[in-house]
Amino acid sequence: RQRKWKSSVSTQAKMPPCHFVPEKYKSHSYERMQKIHEQNISPSLRTFYKKPLLLHQGHMQWLFDYEGRRYLDLFAGIVTVSVGHCHPKVTMATQKQLARLWHISSIYMHPSIQEYAEKLTSLFPDPLKVIYLTNSGSEANDLAVFMARLYTRNFDIISFRGAYHGGSPYTLGLTSLGLYKHGVANGFGCITTMLPDVFRGPWGGSHCRDSPVQTVRKCICSEGVCQAKDQYIEQFKDTLNTSVPKKIAGFIAEPIQGVNGAVQYPRGFLKEAYQLVRERQGVCISDEVQTGFGRTGSHFWGFQTHGVVPDIVTLAKGIGNGFPMAAVITTKEIASSLAQNLHVNTFGGNPLACTVGAAVLDAIEEDGLQKNSEDVGTYMLLELAKLRDKFKIVGDVRGRGLMIGVEMVTDKDCRHPLPAEEVSQILEDCKDMGVLIGRGGLYSQTFRIKPPMCITKKDVDFAVEVFDTALQRHMERAA
Repeated sequence: RQRKWKSSVSTQAKMPPCHFVPEKYKSHSYERMQKIHEQNISPSLRTFYKKPLLLHQGHMQWLFDYEGRRYLDLFAGIVTVSVGHCHPKVTMATQKQLARLWHISSIYMHPSIQEYAEKLTSLFPDPLKVIYLTNSGSEANDLAVFMARLYTRNFDIISFRGAYHGGSPYTLGLTSLGLYKHGVANGFGCITTMLPDVFRGPWGGSHCRDSPVQTVRKCICSEGVCQAKDQYIEQFKDTLNTSVPKKIAGFIAEPIQGVNGAVQYPRGFLKEAYQLVRERQGVCISDEVQTGFGRTGSHFWGFQTHGVVPDIVTLAKGIGNGFPMAAVITTKEIASSLAQNLHVNTFGGNPLACTVGAAVLDAIEEDGLQKNSEDVGTYMLLELAKLRDKFKIVGDVRGRGLMIGVEMVTDKDCRHPLPAEEVSQILEDCKDMGVLIGRGGLYSQTFRIKPPMCITKKDVDFAVEVFDTALQRHMERAA
């Protein structure tokens, strides 16, 4: 039986019903688990919350802890569980494949890789029709940079400040968040440029971004002209004119920044930036690790929301609903640059991964999850915007579909980030009331709301009420 909630925070919010009954937890005690974690697991792998959660089972948008408590998951294993925890269709397909064939590597053909390659590439516009499968987003971005350099015979890659593209030695140079930097040489040939952030950056107003919710900053633009976009493009040109040679290898950007807290750029920015990069003979890479597979709602891929077609696209996270897989999609010409010498990924594209990937695509289509992302995500954005208007510490609400950021500030005028320990306490209170939220941003000041794409409007009502209660509690503490 599910354990009834005994929250340390009083709330009127009623958790929506769930008819799934989790199995009884039968592993080590919590104390024993904590001791093993401290002794045998790398300290770099940090956990959320003062008393880390010990989770034991998942079902769609729900997670269950070792005592049977149920939580609404609004972070999806860091934007990874796309169709729902242990989705029946994906689980069944995986079980069948497990009994048939696990692994043979790409040195032989097997049905799953051909079937999946055709299925996945059919979702991309021409000429993006060639696939290379890997195991993680870092690997995919690493390979994309490698391909860009091989194809163009140039070296320099530009990325945005605030970007997260991975933690491997190559991608660490593209990642531009101090929290993830280590004191070793990295980033040779990687140049960062100003992030066109219309909330925290020097320019931006209330008409800039492609979102149901705009910033509270006043817009001084005349109709049809985005002054912020033009100013940020000037900064991009400045980087091209001062920091790189006349020819570059490429430019990589997330359609909406993920780890930095769902940061969106002004409308039209990416289109102009792509043009400037191509004038320098560079290729344009879209990092769809978090924005892909219908999460933005209106489109299947994040780059489509900007009206651009990249030269290389990288995928991970939601591609496998939690199974470790990733992909690079590109053109035949760019892909052939990698074929001049041997390049192999032992596990990339194994029968199991391809079966999972195909089942995820089926689940997205059959369950109508792209449409659900648009409908439920827009509803949630508008409900959260009401909390922004209600609380002075909620500085910005932004995003598209079910990729949402809520940036916390000391007050809206100065936009100083709310101290990390205060954000942590709000996070704790939400967890105690049964809602799990992510966090990110340069100062860990932004709540990241990116749930499994199967959540409902009733789930949103519950989550928003819980968040409202947590914010009220914070204001009472501060007073």
